Amino acid sequence: MAETSKYSFEVRPLSSEDGKGYLVTFPDLPGCMSDGETVEEAIANAMDAEHSWLETAREFGDAIPEPGQYSGK
Repeated sequence: MAETSKYSFEVRPLSSEDGKGYLVTFPDLPGCMSDGETVEEAIANAMDAEHSWLETAREFGDAIPEPGQYSGK
């Protein structure tokens, strides 16, 4: 994988009711998530989602949190 993220992300399996595969979320970036059939595909899709999230935040002048600000609570 060529791209990496400066933000931490979480990968979790999806249930059959949710379509199986894997979900990736970024705790520091509210609403930023993606999924994929495999872990690798989910992470690749998440890198695109992260890029889009950051680009949109910049475009609208929204605050962009520093990596690691999420407290986990």
